[in-house]
Amino acid sequence: MPEQPFEQDRAIAGTGMGGAMDLAASEAQTLERTPGGPLGTGPAAKPRSLWSDAWRDLRRNPVFLVSALVILFLVVISLWPSLIASGSPLKCDLAKAQEGSQPGAPFGYDGQGCNVYTRTVYGARTSVTVGVCATLGVALLGSVLGGLAGFFGGIWDSVLSRITDVFFAIPVVLGGLVLLSVVTSNTVWPVIGFMVLLGWPQISRIARGSVITAKQNDYVQAARALGASNSRILLRHIAPNAVAPVIVVATIALGTYIALEATLSYLGVGLKPPSVSWGIDISAASPYIRNAPHALLWPSGALALTVLAFIMLGDAVRDALDPKLR
Repeated sequence: MPEQPFEQDRAIAGTGMGGAMDLAASEAQTLERTPGGPLGTGPAAKPRSLWSDAWRDLRRNPVFLVSALVILFLVVISLWPSLIASGSPLKCDLAKAQEGSQPGAPFGYDGQGCNVYTRTVYGARTSVTVGVCATLGVALLGSVLGGLAGFFGGIWDSVLSRITDVFFAIPVVLGGLVLLSVVTSNTVWPVIGFMVLLGWPQISRIARGSVITAKQNDYVQAARALGASNSRILLRHIAPNAVAPVIVVATIALGTYIALEATLSYLGVGLKPPSVSWGIDISAASPYIRNAPHALLWPSGALALTVLAFIMLGDAVRDALDPKLR
């Protein structure tokens, strides 16, 4: 039977289901050159990791982009507040007490004659420092204790579970009133230490459950069968696959710690004057809310915007890292 001539403009390609479909010659050549098929989904295609998929989703999420820009702005003014605010936040003039907006003081003056705009800008440094340091401390301590308890189990897991139950029974604000009332330091470190002390049990529970789930996977059993040590299994195989829930909870908790610092400072047991804090300014402006509401609204608005930005960021990270929400 004579060989049929090849038509340049048409070609036949198998569908993989017992049939065929017509393709243009250029498309057929592309199909032959593409590893694993036209979409590159075959064995030769490079698999994507959870983190690469999460980053791709985050870049397309407007909630993440907006919250990330707000947080970036807060970090910049925390490091260099003089970029947008001139003068000292501790410089006050009683002759200008409770005055409204005017040149050089767009937010007006508080009850002591301090520039509300300058104090609001400099207050971001305290809030961001407390939130970031407390979150890092809580995440590190809780992840280590919870991860070890979940991996080894036994008596250590039982002891840690009972200890976390005790800490969960302590009201956070009441604990702050009791523990910080005896502290005379004006730095942020006692407040950060208190948050780490009472905040690690939540991260510990999350890390423990994530490690227990991860150590039951086949790749962990294979590594153990090949003679891998406990430290190698925990650090190389379990930790990278169990850290995602910890990151999500820690990101959301960062905004909570900022609000907690403001609450404790408002009650007088957190940061104390002459420290600059949104909680201190809100507390000082409360008696003058009728005569000078601007002194209360601006630091309150900055605090609410900051907490909202971190909570929105945590929600976006959770949506990106949770495969069930894809």
